[in-house]
Amino acid sequence: MKNSRREFIKKSAMSSAGLYFGALGFSAQSYRKIIGANDRVRVGVVGFSDRHRSSHVPSFMNHYKELNFDVVGVSDIWKKRREEGSALWKEKMQHDVVAYRNNEEMYNSKTVDAVFMSTADFQHPLHTAEAVRAGCDVYAEKPFAETMEDSRAALKAVKETGKIVQIGSQRRSGNNYKAAAEYVQSGKFGNISMVELTWNVNQPGRWRRTSLVPQLKEEDTDWKRYLLNRPYEPFNARHYLEFRLFWPYSSGMPGQWMSHQIDTVHWFSGLKHPKSVVANGGVYVWKDGRKNWDTTTAVFEYGDDSNEKNFQVIFSSRMHNGDDDPSEIYYSNGGELNLITNKVSPRGGLTAKQAAAMDMKANLLPEYSLPDEVEKVVASANTGGDALTSSHVRNWMECVRSRKQPHAPVEAGYSHAIATIMTNAAIHTGGKATFDEATQEVMVDGKAFKY
Repeated sequence: MKNSRREFIKKSAMSSAGLYFGALGFSAQSYRKIIGANDRVRVGVVGFSDRHRSSHVPSFMNHYKELNFDVVGVSDIWKKRREEGSALWKEKMQHDVVAYRNNEEMYNSKTVDAVFMSTADFQHPLHTAEAVRAGCDVYAEKPFAETMEDSRAALKAVKETGKIVQIGSQRRSGNNYKAAAEYVQSGKFGNISMVELTWNVNQPGRWRRTSLVPQLKEEDTDWKRYLLNRPYEPFNARHYLEFRLFWPYSSGMPGQWMSHQIDTVHWFSGLKHPKSVVANGGVYVWKDGRKNWDTTTAVFEYGDDSNEKNFQVIFSSRMHNGDDDPSEIYYSNGGELNLITNKVSPRGGLTAKQAAAMDMKANLLPEYSLPDEVEKVVASANTGGDALTSSHVRNWMECVRSRKQPHAPVEAGYSHAIATIMTNAAIHTGGKATFDEATQEVMVDGKAFKY
């Protein structure tokens, strides 16, 4: 009787779990393969950054109870930030959260199954590779990489380990972007002829950390660990905390902003990278010692060797005039797909009068409204935050459970990294950057671009 009762309880529990995971889109077979299906997924934090604090934390809090996740450790080489991170997560989780001096300490503890990773731009690929080889799934902030050498190393590590990696390109979790991708890929839009991407702000303090810089002392961090594979230089608090303003620690605008927008070009078109890139710009306004431009225009050509479906992409960005309202507009001969208004319209399309002059037929797209930007967010903790990032983080958490590929897999990051590195190569050389498929190198004037 005892054995029969025990077997009944076991089957009932499996049945209930099957119903729950079925609601998430998991089959009974995939449920059996879930790692730690009956345990919490233990999460570590690699780099307690502003991005992590403002976006990852509230996003995680929206979903962790339902999906049975927990935060158990924070790794940061700066004493101040690891202590702040440990304290914040202790308050959120209502239990102690260990503060680790570096990633090696955290991984050697064997206490984490997955990590949020939001360190300096140039560190992303090496920290991603380190995490997956330590057996962890990763939510990795963009840009995926700033050099092809680092990008190839990270891609290789992820593919060899089979770990779940979600790139922080959160547009891929937006309903409007999903619908736009389906619309373009269906052929209804016609061939893309041009794409305009803009991202303008008027923020002298953007990427500056004026109050923090005086607080950072070399003895309170690990400068050599910070540099990783970048050339050695004496300790520099600005390069540590304001890395987005300085190459080779970041490409600035291309890596931070363009990487989001160019990802949609790859997604919608199915193309993996540009054919060529040229760029122009400079530091025109904010003369504060930065090296990365405050004004950028980059022009891309996309297409294949047949040249039948080639199109141009223009990315323009300035940091001294703008409202921080990014725009993406796709054009075809029949009209436009506008991701500011979330509408497809015949605006600019070939009218009957225009077509008649060449004995052609009109080509005008029908009006079409894209759905809401994001799915309804399950806000179990009512924590707020960015709904799009919350949806993206949830997708990663579900995929850690199901072992399915997330909305922005590692290949998406590798592709946007190629475009970012090509842009940076054009910026730093003044030449025309191309991509060598055989060597997987960004080329300028017949030479591979190196920092």
